[in-house]
Amino acid sequence: MFDQLTDKVIEIAKEAGSFIREQRKTFSVDKIEIKGLNDLVSYVDKTAEEMIVIGLQNILPEAGFITEEKTINKTGERYNWIIDPLDGTTNFIHGLPVYSVSIALQEYDELVIGVVYEVNQDECFYAWQGSAAYLNGNVINTSDSPDIGKSLLATGFPYYDFSKQAAYINLFTELMKSCHGLRRLGSAAVDLAYTACGRFDAFYEYNLNPWDIAAGVLIVRQAGGDVVNFKGGEEVLQTRELLATNGKITGELLTAIDKHFK
Repeated sequence: MFDQLTDKVIEIAKEAGSFIREQRKTFSVDKIEIKGLNDLVSYVDKTAEEMIVIGLQNILPEAGFITEEKTINKTGERYNWIIDPLDGTTNFIHGLPVYSVSIALQEYDELVIGVVYEVNQDECFYAWQGSAAYLNGNVINTSDSPDIGKSLLATGFPYYDFSKQAAYINLFTELMKSCHGLRRLGSAAVDLAYTACGRFDAFYEYNLNPWDIAAGVLIVRQAGGDVVNFKGGEEVLQTRELLATNGKITGELLTAIDKHFK
């Protein structure tokens, strides 16, 4: 069931991505709305979400929705879609070509489908319960990097809740001295997808929402990686903090995180 559903979700994600790609050609900054401090949105996010919701309703009518832009208010008893129609809105607005469509399906409390479509590279990462992880039809796996010293790491910068800024900067400083490098792309969904296929060896961030990460969490796990919270537990959708790794450097990174995020 989930494999066939995933094929349909991929089509929906790519249709939304095509719309986003076309809108970028004529997008103007005067179309931006402000949701909160450094929290931006435009008609592109909202329209893409509406397109995705309609498509998903057609393939699984009984499912509810957890969405970033709140274009629908419906909770499913068994199934709920978790959607970020444009992860990396700030990148999109400024013309930086790193943004994605993220769609996940949750059955009760378990993630069963994850699709991340990186719009500009035309790369679709996906997995479903019990499957391998895929990129454009090819099986992907997390990296073989054995320690932080041989790893390229990704993170996200706090942009509205600065209560843990000092801890974050201290951790950043420690890691930047001990790894191949740290990257910040501006789309958590892409960071997770890139961890799943081995481009990054690990990704960490706090202040994340379920729609930012749900699809990517499943993809990383199905690619052979670990996804945990900062205390090492598997619950990440509600803790607002996440560490995704290749499965080989999890302990080393959790030790570093624990020094600064008590």
